Amino acid sequence: MFGVLKNLKIGVLAGGVSAEREVSLKSGRAVYNALLRRGYNALFIDLQQGDVCEQIRQSGIELAFIALHGGWGENGAIQGMLEIMGIPYTGSGVLASALSMDKLMSKRLFQQAGLKVPD
Repeated sequence: MFGVLKNLKIGVLAGGVSAEREVSLKSGRAVYNALLRRGYNALFIDLQQGDVCEQIRQSGIELAFIALHGGWGENGAIQGMLEIMGIPYTGSGVLASALSMDKLMSKRLFQQAGLKVPD
């Protein structure tokens, strides 16, 4: 399986516009450098304001490694966009990402599933 991945153009998505931008850039660079050291075809993509969809499309990536923190990277937005674009990605899907950012809704769903949660 890993041999197949080495043939793909992997985009490491980092940066973003949240308060966690600098941490995301640092995380993304670490992932990018690790991929390069192991012989993967990787591209570092610093996502900022503007047409993020177009930026990703023009990069020609075939797989996205999401290294975004906060907002875009954790609320399901980037995951949904990548799904619409047909680009597979790492991490949780749209629903799980969106729910994890909504603590109240997560708590309600856990309660409905019979799980104990703090008040």
